[in-house]
Amino acid sequence: MRRSLSLLRPAFSSTWPPSLRPPCLRPAASAHLSTASAPHQPTERVSAIVDEISRLSLLEVADLTEALRTRLGVEQMPVMAIMTPGMGAAAGFPGPAGAAGVAPEEKEEKTAFDLKLESFDAAAKIKIIKEVRTFTDLGLKEAKELVEKAPAVLKKGVPKEDAEKIVEKMKEIGAKVVLE
Repeated sequence: MRRSLSLLRPAFSSTWPPSLRPPCLRPAASAHLSTASAPHQPTERVSAIVDEISRLSLLEVADLTEALRTRLGVEQMPVMAIMTPGMGAAAGFPGPAGAAGVAPEEKEEKTAFDLKLESFDAAAKIKIIKEVRTFTDLGLKEAKELVEKAPAVLKKGVPKEDAEKIVEKMKEIGAKVVLE
């Protein structure tokens, strides 16, 4: 397959306009840069290496990368972060110019909780089933099954104030309920 790609190289480089050529066949980027922006000129040896690399096919570049990784002892390529719209200081990237002095956001207090029945007193099972029915929309059979398979989540997304009241009421009748 390498041979077939290298045979196509002359066709790409001579017939396609530079803007439509694959990146490996485009003229070197340094040809478009002014010398005013680059005060340091590479040596002849470095320029020759750059010219040789720019003439490689994509498969040859992949082979070169792997060979350099092996020879230099680099185990893994560094991960490059790509910013997408909406990413900012919250994702670990610097935000707009004015955001440099902003302190990291404090963790918000949880407002909705799940109620989980951990265990209960067997003598108070009927009271617990009745109480579970008061704060859920379950029928008698469903509430009984839910209580019997403890530990189980009784209700999800309960506001903090309501959850604390329910936990207190359940403790009074002999159930151990925790907020998650």
